[in-house]
Amino acid sequence: MSSSQPWIAEVVFDADGLIPAIAQDAGNGQILMVAWMNRDALEETASTGRAVYWSRSRKRLWRKGEESGHVQQVHDIRLDCDGDVILLKVEQIGGIACHTGRASCFFRSLDGQSDNAVWKTTDPVLKDPELIYK
Repeated sequence: MSSSQPWIAEVVFDADGLIPAIAQDAGNGQILMVAWMNRDALEETASTGRAVYWSRSRKRLWRKGEESGHVQQVHDIRLDCDGDVILLKVEQIGGIACHTGRASCFFRSLDGQSDNAVWKTTDPVLKDPELIYK
């Protein structure tokens, strides 16, 4: 997909042609996940209103929800001041953004200080991943 869109020229992709993308719940502001986008993913997201990312492990476009059904409808796309981070304000269909079956990928909180600190799980599993990914 090649673009003639002038806005894409302001986006700063890294040496691998990627830019980090933060997905934020448009309603309550919760950070849902962080993923990567390449030019094609960003252009498709902008044109369809549905979040599309670049899967670094699969080396292909990843249309959020293509397997789980938990798609992200994009309400707003923002670019940070340096042009090197994308913020997507989304409606998370089904209320689950994380492959662990939780609302957000940020479900652990550092509890304690220094040598005594541990990661504490703070958010419940809403749906068993075995039931999501058949």
